[in-house]
Amino acid sequence: MQVKIHPVESKKDIKTFVKLPWKIYKQDDQWVPPLIADRMTFLNAKKNPYFRHSKVQLFLALMDGEPVGRISAQENRNHNEKYNDTMGFWGFFECINDQQVADALFDAAMEWLKRQKLTSARGPANFSINEEFGLLVNGFDTPPSIMMTHNPPYYQALLENYGFTKAHDLFAYELYDEAGIPDVVIQKAEQALERGEYTFRNLELKNLEQEIRNLHHVLTEAWQENWSSVPMTESELLHLAKEMKPVIDDDLFLIAEKDGQAVGFSVFIPDMNEAIRRANGRLFPFGLIKILWYKNKIRSGRVPLLGVLKDHRHKGIDSVFYFETYKRGKAKGYRRAEASWILEDNVAMNKALQKIGARIYKTYRMYDYKF
Repeated sequence: MQVKIHPVESKKDIKTFVKLPWKIYKQDDQWVPPLIADRMTFLNAKKNPYFRHSKVQLFLALMDGEPVGRISAQENRNHNEKYNDTMGFWGFFECINDQQVADALFDAAMEWLKRQKLTSARGPANFSINEEFGLLVNGFDTPPSIMMTHNPPYYQALLENYGFTKAHDLFAYELYDEAGIPDVVIQKAEQALERGEYTFRNLELKNLEQEIRNLHHVLTEAWQENWSSVPMTESELLHLAKEMKPVIDDDLFLIAEKDGQAVGFSVFIPDMNEAIRRANGRLFPFGLIKILWYKNKIRSGRVPLLGVLKDHRHKGIDSVFYFETYKRGKAKGYRRAEASWILEDNVAMNKALQKIGARIYKTYRMYDYKF
């Protein structure tokens, strides 16, 4: 059966693009349906600040007029400016278990990237390292945490048969409340607090916009040496913070300061996927009611960001973050936390997480492809 590739051009096409996963995952109990309205907004060039600096093309794969796959191709200009590179990106890949369909989608994305005068491709990235990133290659038996990806096991073969090769693995760690926090971590945290060199406080949620502006330099500098990292623009960070505001718990958003200047921060957010999955993609008529009902029953959370400026590391700030997050989270009824994602070669973070009793339970993989 012939595969037809259709560039996404209309609002109707975008809606088809967004709804395709319901076909792919209808037998997958671990998949968490995204909110359709959120996805439509994310893909809207007028509403997502990513489009201010980068270019995107979406594609659908059709067989007998029915959608059977999708993919995005991105020219992330901020990435290429930082690395003086000609790297393209692709993401939002979904496909039936058919190599012909996958190859047609990859061909379309790669050809589009070539036309932008790019020389290689990296993915999956939806759209960048600052959003959903990586292909799940291990840990299919549990649902994804908020802002993490999930996919069928056969995707790995579809990618590798096409010629994609591993670029990097990313780890997701989990930690349960009964594991506790090791005494050595508690001691380091107490010593850091006693020295008084740094002060620690909660995020002021009522002043969220100003707080995020003040933290932008930490986010930019603390992760700048990480593989493939690209700092969020201030507009992107403010946009993300505004979207996440309803789920942010200011008591679990910790900021370390020295002389009134932020030098590090840690964020723990409730795993809203536990509630969102009940809505099956729609807020109305009953989805919002279900989300609000189950929101109060959430017992897991995720630490998506924990960073300290380079000159302030190894002084116990991270230990304070670990201990306070554990103590406060447990008091609020959380029983499990995910720390994700962590680069496989980030020795310091992997050791730190293992030291507090966390274990790797999911592995995500980034792939490269040379034209």
